[in-house]
Amino acid sequence: MKKDFEVMLVEDSRTQALKFKLMLESHGYQVSHAKNGLEAMNMLFNSQTSIVISDWIMPEMDGSELCRAIRKHDFGNYVYIILLTAKDSKSDIIEGLEAGADDYLTKPVDDAELIARLTTAERVIRLESSLRKRNKEIALLSITDPLTQIFNRGYLNDNLPKAFKRAIRYHHDLSIIICDIDYFKKVNDTHGHQAGDLVLKSFVKKINESLRKDLDWMARFGGEEFLIVLPETDTNGAIVAAERLRSQISAMVIPFEGNDLRVTASFGIATVTHGTHNPQLTSDDLIRAADQCLYRAKDQGRNQSIGVCI
Repeated sequence: MKKDFEVMLVEDSRTQALKFKLMLESHGYQVSHAKNGLEAMNMLFNSQTSIVISDWIMPEMDGSELCRAIRKHDFGNYVYIILLTAKDSKSDIIEGLEAGADDYLTKPVDDAELIARLTTAERVIRLESSLRKRNKEIALLSITDPLTQIFNRGYLNDNLPKAFKRAIRYHHDLSIIICDIDYFKKVNDTHGHQAGDLVLKSFVKKINESLRKDLDWMARFGGEEFLIVLPETDTNGAIVAAERLRSQISAMVIPFEGNDLRVTASFGIATVTHGTHNPQLTSDDLIRAADQCLYRAKDQGRNQSIGVCI
């Protein structure tokens, strides 16, 4: 049976390495071989190795040094290390474990015992992978708006100031758009909150489809207010983008329980430009300026875009 785990043998003896390689491959493992610790480290950066079986005594970099080097790096997955050694005193074993080894075997190595230790290694790696995946899911949930599945206000509060500081430091343009669904309360009052939720999700989906992938991003700013961050975009470019979004939203039809729901939105745009020389400006000033433009758009009849460069 083919294993899902790649095993790296780190052994300066070609004879010993070949012996282990043939035995491990007979049990379904994918096996690579490094002659010493330095070669092993170079190979680890370009592989998906999950398990390292290393001799202790080697030239260039020995087993304990290799353990320490591996533990200093994040390879994207946990690397389980088994040290093979003729050193079997308690102090030697402690030294190996403190260096970062997960397990050890004394030479001569019994094949059945090594396979049993590898089974334990597989179980630990699966548990670690599951935990890492769950932690990523929790981290993603902590920055995601549960209804619309875009970034939430917490993510916005953490990352817009960073984007603002980068723009100022490197003299780049940065624009934001605050958009608000017009008369959204009427949708809830007329059709209910399920219709309102559908409108919000449809609104976000439509806008997200028009944003530049891996550059622009969007966060929920309030109930029916959203903030779009447009790096490397001047005021004219942001107004063009806002007008495109405004037109797409006004043309959108949202079917709900036999009704065709239609909404419009108002857009306030603010830009900090590469020519800005006011060191006192912050991302809060950018938000405040966009918000003021949004209110002007609302006051002047809604379903329109107004922008300013601060």
